[in-house]
Order: sequence, then C-alpha cells, then structure tokens
Amino acid sequence: MAKGEKLSSIGQAWFCTTGLPSDIVVEVDDMNYHLHKMTEEYSEDNLISKTERFLSHSILNNVKDTIVALQSCERLMPLAETLGITWRCIDSIVSAASSADPALFGWPELSLLGLPLFKQLILSMRESQLKPEIIETCLVQYAKKHIPGLSRSNRKSLTSSSSSEAEQKELLETLISSLPQEKTSKPSTATRFLFGLLRTAMILNASEACRDVLEKKIGSQLEEATLDDLLIPSYSYLNETLYDVDCVERILGHFLEEERNAAAINGGAPRSPALMLVGKLIDGYLAEIASDANLKPAKFYDLAISLPDGARLFDDGLYRAIDVYLKAHPWVSESEKEKICGVLDCQKLTLEACTHAAQNDRLPLRAVVQVLFFEQLQLRHAIAGTLIAAEEAGRPSAALREEAEEDGGVASANDREGVSDTWRDAVRENQVLRLDMDSMRTRVHQLERECSTMKRVIEKIDKTGPRDGGGWRASLGRKFGCKFKTQVCDSHDQAVVDTRKGRSHQRPHRD
Repeated sequence: MAKGEKLSSIGQAWFCTTGLPSDIVVEVDDMNYHLHKMTEEYSEDNLISKTERFLSHSILNNVKDTIVALQSCERLMPLAETLGITWRCIDSIVSAASSADPALFGWPELSLLGLPLFKQLILSMRESQLKPEIIETCLVQYAKKHIPGLSRSNRKSLTSSSSSEAEQKELLETLISSLPQEKTSKPSTATRFLFGLLRTAMILNASEACRDVLEKKIGSQLEEATLDDLLIPSYSYLNETLYDVDCVERILGHFLEEERNAAAINGGAPRSPALMLVGKLIDGYLAEIASDANLKPAKFYDLAISLPDGARLFDDGLYRAIDVYLKAHPWVSESEKEKICGVLDCQKLTLEACTHAAQNDRLPLRAVVQVLFFEQLQLRHAIAGTLIAAEEAGRPSAALREEAEEDGGVASANDREGVSDTWRDAVRENQVLRLDMDSMRTRVHQLERECSTMKRVIEKIDKTGPRDGGGWRASLGRKFGCKFKTQVCDSHDQAVVDTRKGRSHQRPHRD
C-alpha cells in the first residue's frame, strides 16, 4: 500500500480506492483490510519498506525483542524462513552472544524456542566459533526447562512431562550431540549436569553413541566429580549390581587415556593433582560398592587395579575398601582374596593401617606377612630418624660449651655455671633417649625373628597343609602362643577401631 492511498469501507471491510485488485487481507479484531502489495518501483514508503525499517532498527537491535520475533516465526514457517527473517534473527542473537561475558551470560528466553529453531541457533553458534561456555550455558538452560529429573535435588518423573518419551529422547540426543568437547571454565556445574544427562539417557535408552559422548565428556573432567555423582543406579536388568560399575569403569578409562596423552605431550610429567583427586574418588567409590553382595571379585579387582601407582599417595583408602569387601563376601576363595589383596602396596600403608591389617583375620596369610615385614621397616626408619634427631639435639649443647670455654675469661662465674648446667641436662636427656632407642632396637630384632619363623611355618603349611582343623591361624597360634582378633576397619576414619570395645584398638604387646 502506497503513501497517501485512501481506504473506503463496506461494513466491517476496508478496500483501497486505487481500483487495483486486492491480494492481501489483514485482520485486526473484527475488521478486514483488503490491500495490495507494492514495491518501491510504484511508490515510496510503502508497507514493505516500513516493515524493513522496523525490523532493522527496532527489533534486531534488541536481544530480547529478537528472541521474541524468532519465536513468533515458528507460527509462520516456512514463509518466515523463505523471507530470511529467521536467519536474520539468529545472526543477530549470535552476534550479541559473541560479545557477551561468558561468566555473566544467560538468556533464559532462548529456552522458550522450539527444538527446530533452537537447533539452528546452536548450529550457528558453533559455526561462528563462540566460546564453549556460552554454548554450554544455552544447552544447560534449555535442558533444565524441557527435561525433568536432571537434578537429584529436584526429582521429577519423566512421565510428568507433556512430551512423549520419543520426543524426550530426540531432545536429549540433540542436546548431547551439540555439547562442546572442550573443557569449560565452570566444570563443577557442568559435571553435575552431565551426570544428570547420563542418568536420563540410560532411563530413555538413548543410543550407545549418545552415551559414549557423555562418558568421554565426563571423563575429561572426572576430577571435578563427587562420590554422589558416581553412584549411578543400574537401570538395565542385565546388571546384577546395585550401581552401574561398568559405566564408571569406562569413564575412568577415558580419564586415564587423557592423562596418558597429556603426560606424553609434557614429556612424562610428574603425578598430576587431577590424578590424585580421581584416585581418592575411586577408592571412596570402591568402599561404597564393596558391600554389594552381587559384586563379583573380578569386577572389584579390575576397578581397583585400573588406577596407576601415582594415583595413590597412601593405600589406606584402598585397604578400607578391601576390608569392607572381604567382610561382605566371606565366601570368596583364598586365591581370590590373595589376588584382591595383591593390589595393595604395603609400603604405602600408614602405621595405623598396618596395625589393623596385621590382626585382620579376613586377610590371607601372605598379605599379613607382607604387612608385618613392612611394619618392621617403618619401625626401623622411625628409630633411625629418632637417633639422628637425638644427635642433632646434642650438638647445640656441645657448641654452647665450647663457646663458654672460649669466652671463659670474659663471662662471669654465674654464666659459666649456667652453661655447664645446660650441658649436663642435655647429656642426661640424650642418655635416656639412647636407652629408649636400645629398647626399640631390641623389639625390632624380636619382630624380625618372629617374621622369619612365620615364613618358615608358612612354607611348611603350603607344602604339607595343616594336620588338624583351625587353618593357618590356629597353627600360628599353637606355634607362638598368640591369638588373632577380629576387627572392622572404619571406612571413614584412618584410626583403627575395635567394634567390640568401641574405642581405639592398640596392638597387643608380644613377649
């Protein structure tokens, strides 16, 4: 419609007075306007040019208005796409997002878009190489809006959604395929979100490729996960265990692969903090699943041994997990016990853990002997360290004495007497300390003799076997006149706990 053109009405209908045939009808409430389209070739400032100016200067310059306009295009498809309005709105949104601060970015209005337009928007963002944090923020907001049950703190049944299961599955797979593979700057939030997606993917029986993408993504930032994240229930009837151990094992494999690649690039870098965090996390997971009666020894062993040596500074956490597992699975054979305990590095056990393990009748004999051997080594090192400290403590007194003798002509009689008293006290303390060290050294020699005798008894038992009941512990009891007491290792504290007395258990003194 051209500028200055007049309208005439017939009832509730309005017509142009130019006499040209009407080719467009605009409905406003109860009124119908019969108009005809004109370009700039016939008249200036017509409806098309006015619409273009309004779209360019008023809509596309404001992000929220652009999102609303893009949302309204869903009702006008495919006409809006043919006219290029859809892509102009998407380009405007992407341009505004590229200059936004990733830490402050967040446009919840985008979650109101339908899935087809949202897919086009995310595709354009990826083609424009926007920062992964921005793309991931959009995906997280959209998923939280349309997929129920992602957060364990806000559990909602998937059946409560208005969309069908097939639509939810399509939405989930679309979002997962759009996830950036780069590690974002907000991994803690992203990790919880990814585990929520993984649990939902298992419930909806998403494709194996979809789950594999999620597991690799989680594996790249596994050090940010928590124990609660790893406790993924078994949704398949094929898994006998309470939790999906196979899934955690695959995620750990992806993490270790990235660690090996990073070490190769850095020329064999030393133990990384991320590896240490994951080692502690997996030991806690092992202790949590160890009480599952359906957890096979081979599955427990495979997960425990999958971590490299550098992942554990101490093996106390692993020992607690093994102790819980052997207590919950008394039917495990002796050979399987030895295989599981073979994962332990007795040199990495603290003195408290060694004390507990030496009296743990659930451990196989070979493991107990190893623990006793390394316990002796720890005592030796403790004695050597104490002796060195005692010698170092005596040196300042000797130096003080020499200084007093050199300055005897200047120092007063009272000063010399004070120096002499200090030196005598230090000598007396050193004598007492040496007596204590002699006593400890005697104790170490006794332990060494006992260990040697136990080894010979073990070799004899292995060859001939016990002639009467009671097993190897009864044999050792008759040999040394000692009894083995049963204890339970507290999985949450490094202290050794005697459950029958309810207090810290001190190892009994042997004569």
